[in-house]
Amino acid sequence: MDPRKRRTIDALLHAAEETFAARGVDETTVDEIASRAGVAVGSIYNHFGSKAGLHAAVVERALGADRDHMDRAYTADRSPVEQLYAAAEEYLGFYLAYPEYFRMLAFPSAPGQYAAGQELAERLARSVDEQNRRLVDALRRGIAAGALREVDPEQVATILWASWNGVISLGWRPDSLRRTESELRDLLHTATDVVARGLLAR
Repeated sequence: MDPRKRRTIDALLHAAEETFAARGVDETTVDEIASRAGVAVGSIYNHFGSKAGLHAAVVERALGADRDHMDRAYTADRSPVEQLYAAAEEYLGFYLAYPEYFRMLAFPSAPGQYAAGQELAERLARSVDEQNRRLVDALRRGIAAGALREVDPEQVATILWASWNGVISLGWRPDSLRRTESELRDLLHTATDVVARGLLAR
């Protein structure tokens, strides 16, 4: 790709990420994004087709970053139980590296009625299903190996995701419940530990 074109695309994506985070997708205008990026409004349409197309590109970047982090958790050298702890740690790492991406994926806004919004919601749902399947698979392998007791792996996966999202969201609370990075790491480990110890075969 031409370096000048790459710089324009990167500037638009960065500007869109910041503006969407500050004002929300619906309230953000293409003029605001273009102004923040320092380019003409037409560049948005030339490279992304529309604001919805630009939003979709931002979400794709978020999904890629999330996938990169979670890939590090499910490595063959780890046991299923170790993968549970690693998944929690990598999910926190994803939040710390990309807090706005985390919010975008963990707490998505309503897709709206337009086709692009519906397509994006479906893409997000597929990504959630993909990551959930990996966690469910780790749980099933742990059960099959006798390391974990017989439980419903899908229910447990849902509980783990809900607890992880809840703990990590304490990182941006405006009140006394707000937690630092080290506190989040301790809480996340404790939350996973509480669930894992309840899963361990007796």
